[in-house]
Amino acid sequence: MTNSSPQTVAILMPGDMGHAVGRVLSQNGLDIITALAGRSARTAGLAQAGGIRDAGTLADVAQAADLVLSILPPAQAVNQARGFVNAVSGLDRKPVYVDCNAVSPATAQSIADLMADAVVPFIDAGIIGMAPGKGTATRFYVSGPDTTAIESLNGMGIDVIPMGPVVGRASAIKMVYAGLTKGTWTLHTAVLMAAERLGVRQELTKEFAFSQKAALAGMERTVPRLPADAGRWIGEMEEIAATFDQAGVTSGFHDGAAEVFRVLEQTPFAEETRESMDPDRDLDEAIPVFAEYLDQQKK
Repeated sequence: MTNSSPQTVAILMPGDMGHAVGRVLSQNGLDIITALAGRSARTAGLAQAGGIRDAGTLADVAQAADLVLSILPPAQAVNQARGFVNAVSGLDRKPVYVDCNAVSPATAQSIADLMADAVVPFIDAGIIGMAPGKGTATRFYVSGPDTTAIESLNGMGIDVIPMGPVVGRASAIKMVYAGLTKGTWTLHTAVLMAAERLGVRQELTKEFAFSQKAALAGMERTVPRLPADAGRWIGEMEEIAATFDQAGVTSGFHDGAAEVFRVLEQTPFAEETRESMDPDRDLDEAIPVFAEYLDQQKK
């Protein structure tokens, strides 16, 4: 194996995105592994669905893998990196570590520094798009001194787009992109909760149907299903807020987005997963419940 042609790829961890990435890479002939020790039954089930084999502990994965893709909620990214550094301690051969999480450029650099101290090759990556198999190809924007290892995966169910040698550029494009997409979803949610509490939501919806048809369609398609992911997106909004602040732009929009996700995380709908959520739930069912939890978030 060389860094330009990995044969064994580790996915840490096989959640909604990770298991789908593992599945398409496995279908392209790569050996895909993970570490399921201490993980949930759902994670184990997703790993199986993705054709990902359990290699045991993180140390076992570090020893077996050529390339490691860290794909998990952003609040866990740094701790995952620290755990990996501990796992490779003492190993002569160290795999390339790719942080694919929705983190700020500053957080990506802090992870790069951890890897540099452990003499682990590092690549910064930002994932944009739905999980592989759910539409257009998932884009992996990548940056760092040497991105050839992950570039070799281009066309294997994902598109890999190099962004040069500077760590943080890949994370930056993910942050500003998600600042629009998830930021818009939370704005839609906040507008509808405010209208509900003010007693004008039905009238507002009728006005949207007349003058803001595209916005209303987006609300109907997305807002009722946000709670299932709200918990893991709080950290992403915090990373986006930090990124905007670093760029000299107000962090207030995405601090507010994090607050909206905190409200949704408190609702009963947050107990759902993407597999178990009600696909037919509409705004009339969702928004009154969301609004009930506004006061609880303030306590």
